[in-house]
Amino acid sequence: MKYIRGYLTAAILAVFTLALRAFARSHSALVDMVYPYVIRMAQNYLADWNSGVSVCLWQVLLIFMLLIVLATLVLLLIFKWNPIRWFGWVCTAVAIVVFVNFGVFGLSDFSGPLSEDIRLTETDWTIERLEDAAAYYRDQANALADQVPRDHKGNVVFDDFDTLAAQAPLGFETLVYEQSLSVFAGSFQPVKKLGWASRYTAQGVTGVTVPITGEAAVNPQAPAVPSPYAMCQQMARRAGITIDQDASLAAYLACRENPSVQFQYSGMLMSYRACLNAVAELEAITASGAYKRVTALESENLQQDMRACQTFFGNRKQADATVCDLLTSWYIQEIVLPSTIVEQDKFDPMDKTQVDVTN
Repeated sequence: MKYIRGYLTAAILAVFTLALRAFARSHSALVDMVYPYVIRMAQNYLADWNSGVSVCLWQVLLIFMLLIVLATLVLLLIFKWNPIRWFGWVCTAVAIVVFVNFGVFGLSDFSGPLSEDIRLTETDWTIERLEDAAAYYRDQANALADQVPRDHKGNVVFDDFDTLAAQAPLGFETLVYEQSLSVFAGSFQPVKKLGWASRYTAQGVTGVTVPITGEAAVNPQAPAVPSPYAMCQQMARRAGITIDQDASLAAYLACRENPSVQFQYSGMLMSYRACLNAVAELEAITASGAYKRVTALESENLQQDMRACQTFFGNRKQADATVCDLLTSWYIQEIVLPSTIVEQDKFDPMDKTQVDVTN
């Protein structure tokens, strides 16, 4: 019996995790009512607690845990412990981490879509409307591309990582305090530099958020233009906006509201890239020529920055299709529909042209 205690403990934790997941899926309304506030409080506390340390504590803890595993493995060989029993307790350690991680953060996946919290109506759209949305983000990116600082070769020259990280919360503060969108409330502690950056660069990863330590981290080797967007994206994840497309939309909105032109350009370019990739996918089916029409009006600066992004990301599209749905819906609701409203003159009872005085 003593040889399987570790496996039993791991199995019990796995059952609890699955049961918690099933409960969250079947009671999503209840989760949405309570859980986001709890998780934000926890992440705020953890982010404040580790803010004085520049390195990612979760990476330090991971190394420490691996060293413990190796040390116990050596002791196993020296004292000839039972390897089956040893592996069972390793499984228990892994099960504990998974259970805690899901309990303090994983339920966010069931707390409802961001579109409901920001009163965004998701609408069905045609290839023509998608093309219009892509053109809108392209035009905004074109204008901002000429405003960001560049070197003599035309490459963007953004502020250093720490300066950008300190500026990233400004867009979220506007969304929370000026637009009363509490869903974006969360820790405003700066993101950290992601350790082992080369490993993430090889995979085209711009950032990672680890809830157990409340750390949002961004790859310092990522190209300059996507970096501000990535910072906002990881801050959104830390605030409990965990679904990929929702975190991407949150990053766009935070960049848009940031006073720094570097953040504004980053958000516009990455949103344009997402919509353009969606256009390219539909182009393969419809052969409508939309992709060529949209890209034909890219400025030289925008083209250069898009190439830099393509070099880093490759063919990884980072949930572009799903976030494009939200970006197109936002474009329709915030740009298209307001432009169709015809302003009427204010009613004046003394104005004979507005009042029928014939009777």
